[in-house]
Amino acid sequence: MSVATKTKKSGTDVEATVWKTVHRVVFPTDGDTDTLPLYVDFNAAQRVVSVQEEETKAGTSNTVVASPASSSGSRQRTDYVQGRRELRLPAFRRVSLGTYFNAFPASYWRAHTAVEKVRLTVEADGDATVIVYRSTPRGTANRVESLQLTKGAAVTVDLSIMNFADGGWYWFDLATGDTATTMTRAEWSVPQPEGFVAGTLSVGVTTFNRPDFCVKHLRTFAESPDLTAVLDTLIVTDQGNQRVRDEKGFEEAAANLGERFKLVEQANLGGSGGFARGMHETVKAGKSKYVMLLDDDVLMETEGILRAVQFADFTRKPTIVGGHMFNLYERAVVHNFGEVINEYRFRYESSGDSQDVHDFGASNLRTTPWMHRRIDVDYNGWWMCLIPTSIIKEIGLALPVFIKWDDVEYGIRAKAAGYTTVTLPGAAVWHMPWTEKDDTIDWQAYFHQRNRWLATMLYSPYNRGGRMPLDSLMVDVRHLLSMQYSSVELRLQALEDLLEGPSHLHRNLGTKLPEIRRIRSTFSDAQVSKDLAKFPPVKRVKPPKFGIVPSAPASMPAALSQALSGMLSAARDPRDGSVDFPEAVVPAMDARWWRLARLNSALVSSSDGSGASWYKKDAKTFRKYLLRSMNLHRKLMLRWDELAKTYQEELPNFTSPETWEKTFAANPAPVVERTTASGK
Repeated sequence: MSVATKTKKSGTDVEATVWKTVHRVVFPTDGDTDTLPLYVDFNAAQRVVSVQEEETKAGTSNTVVASPASSSGSRQRTDYVQGRRELRLPAFRRVSLGTYFNAFPASYWRAHTAVEKVRLTVEADGDATVIVYRSTPRGTANRVESLQLTKGAAVTVDLSIMNFADGGWYWFDLATGDTATTMTRAEWSVPQPEGFVAGTLSVGVTTFNRPDFCVKHLRTFAESPDLTAVLDTLIVTDQGNQRVRDEKGFEEAAANLGERFKLVEQANLGGSGGFARGMHETVKAGKSKYVMLLDDDVLMETEGILRAVQFADFTRKPTIVGGHMFNLYERAVVHNFGEVINEYRFRYESSGDSQDVHDFGASNLRTTPWMHRRIDVDYNGWWMCLIPTSIIKEIGLALPVFIKWDDVEYGIRAKAAGYTTVTLPGAAVWHMPWTEKDDTIDWQAYFHQRNRWLATMLYSPYNRGGRMPLDSLMVDVRHLLSMQYSSVELRLQALEDLLEGPSHLHRNLGTKLPEIRRIRSTFSDAQVSKDLAKFPPVKRVKPPKFGIVPSAPASMPAALSQALSGMLSAARDPRDGSVDFPEAVVPAMDARWWRLARLNSALVSSSDGSGASWYKKDAKTFRKYLLRSMNLHRKLMLRWDELAKTYQEELPNFTSPETWEKTFAANPAPVVERTTASGK
């Protein structure tokens, strides 16, 4: 939405500025009190407590105490929400829009666009006061302006963002007097440069046996005129055997989108294969300036998709724009605020300025000082990530790695080519949290290992990958001490394939998953039984020495000592009868190496709580895998320079559209008999 403002000069109307709305104030209309704190803060009296104030209270100049935000006295009022953009307040009430979805992330616009000012516009059907605030990178709040609303007349204020180099947000509070008032709209706009052309996007969704979620996506896009206004094509790449086209409601939803919908069916090539297909179809069509990669099993805030597009339209150069991931089960909890690569250990982790698993219901934006610093990232997860097609044309499609590290690597590759990734506040989806599963010990262990090594060889600035190879060996040891032999087998296969060179990447893409699942199924630690009564009763042949209960090592020397002791024990044959019965029942959350290393066998529950596996110590397997792991790591170190150079030189080839096209053609969708109307 663009609005032109005019000034009077010498009797002639001269168009001064065209303002483009880039961030509308919106509200949830489903009555969900779990998500409401992301939109409205009912604790209007609370404020950001500065770090300096907290240091003074603590009596030290170097102790930082985060400001806890008490939710006492807070009362979620879904009845105040009158519509998607309307909020009705009774008399003598005040709320704040200084929230995740409705505050304006000024520092991100300052850092990545040429925009110098933003305009706030608010309109209501009665009298009210709008109090505008800004924050500093330290999290202190400063009152900027106070505006008086009257019935039917919009008020505006232009605000500079030139002092937001390191962080800071704008927001406003709304307060009523002696009459109730409905805010009918509020929005943040920026000046539109001469010759500006708004971009459109295609959305690429990859799915495997989640047809119900995909049909919901179709309905969401079809029912949102704002989305269809910027949407060229919604591309669903179906790789499952429960087909999206057989799901109840599919035909109607697809018809509502019409030519804006495209269904692609292919064999299961994993997330990387599905997203590469979405990228490729978008670039080949030649209509869209952007492609947004979107997970199939997310709930989306449609306004966030618009914000990502509008932000990308104003960046100084093509920029990847990602959204945050909120917990599908705890709707006000964000996974993290930004992710980076630790290049020495070559692993992904949260940006040093942010905190993991933050609950906005307990501490909202205004009372969370660290959140007011701009969080810079190296990449964004592909649960929601917008990529300019110009970048794809230059650096290629996704890595052919099936799953894991494809999104991380793409961000690193783009960065190496001079392109930035921004995780934009106010753009987000809700997704199942990682805490509900442990994919490092299931079939995905192969891809975790192979793909991390591959990314390290492609991009590590350190000789022979820095500390990553040592970390890799230690992870094998940890799994061996935990009697997770199936995971180690898959990890070692990953190293063997890596030694083969780049030719295996596309060749094995459609066949590796069934192979590793078949291999893993032969190990007892991978066999999950839902009927716990089928297992023998717990019986310990010999009690723990001195009755000591295992605990996490308190220091690195203690960890090394425990690991060495555990390895000596694991290399010896277990006591007679100690593997005939489980010695303990170990919950998934307690299944750590320092505990399992003290046992000869254990019943370990699965991370999703659906059953348990029987872990059994096998000294022969331990010795064999330990030697094999050490040998493979030695080979990789000896051939590091050669292999790294080969993978780096072949990167443009195995990420090219031409190579991917051959893989798509070689992996057509298998024939599946039509299922019931429900797709089940």
